Amino acid sequence: MPRKSDHDHPDQRERIAKAIARAGLASRREAEAWIAAGRVAVNGKTIDSAALNVTPADRVTVDGAPLPARERTRLFLYHKPRGLVTTHADPQGRPTIFAALPKHLPRLISVGRLDTNTEGLLLLTNDGGLARALELPATGWLRRYRVRAHGRVMQDQLDGLRQGVTIDGIRYGAIDASLERQQGTNVWLTFAIREGKNREVKNVLGHLGLKVARLIRVSFGPFQLGELPAGGIEEVKTRHLREQLGERLATVAGADFAAPVTNVPLAPPPPERGRSPSEARRAGVKPARQKRPPPGAQERADLPLAAGGGGRGKAESDKQDRSRGGQKKTRRLHRRYHGKRER
Repeated sequence: MPRKSDHDHPDQRERIAKAIARAGLASRREAEAWIAAGRVAVNGKTIDSAALNVTPADRVTVDGAPLPARERTRLFLYHKPRGLVTTHADPQGRPTIFAALPKHLPRLISVGRLDTNTEGLLLLTNDGGLARALELPATGWLRRYRVRAHGRVMQDQLDGLRQGVTIDGIRYGAIDASLERQQGTNVWLTFAIREGKNREVKNVLGHLGLKVARLIRVSFGPFQLGELPAGGIEEVKTRHLREQLGERLATVAGADFAAPVTNVPLAPPPPERGRSPSEARRAGVKPARQKRPPPGAQERADLPLAAGGGGRGKAESDKQDRSRGGQKKTRRLHRRYHGKRER
């Protein structure tokens, strides 16, 4: 008997904006804006307030189209490069991580954010409930960074951060920091935090007189950056994700591991073969340029070998042809400077 997923239970209620976000159409804020604009209807009636709970039995439409079926909860590891903004749309027109992702992926949201100049591991998911659960300080997942900073610091100063620190009225929780090495005027550190407040690493190190030059997140909870290249993305297998979340956190997130996967797997499309040059041009694919063989190459390659293996091979044939070419060139030069040879 097939196992029922969470969306098969009619008694499960959730906010309308949350239902839209889980369907992968928009974030909760965007869904609330759609509702205020009159774009969302429930059971045929347009609504103007997000303060409404719905069940899977309700018919929700956006711009007249029904919500797609809820997809399985998925998580992706992404190596964010420097220079990209962690947002779907930037008012300043800066490049975003979502514009850089492969187009065959589902609509994803980030678990927290990384600053524009911060690089390293960023978790992406198609489930807004999971993203919210992993962002909560109560979840307690450790986030590790490698930091290169300008200045000098002693280990005893870093040890003082284990009890937390208050900077400009903001309280930062316990921080585990250790000194890796001093390299000229720069220092390399490891930095581990659990809260992840806005610009926490830079603010705390600035409080110690250090200026962060490079910040790399190497892990988030049980997930590691590893050898994932910059700009690379890979999916966490469902079984591994379920094991790492545990039953309690999966319940808090409302994760659904039984629903189907509706989009293509995370893999580049296979290369197309068998196209003629004209078909490739019509499809917008530039055909590979074919190199023409040198004159006589096919004829030389088709020459049979003598019985017993004593015939000319291709290498020997080419060597003799080059020798003849050299002799002809010598005769031409002789005629150029000394006239025709006497016979």
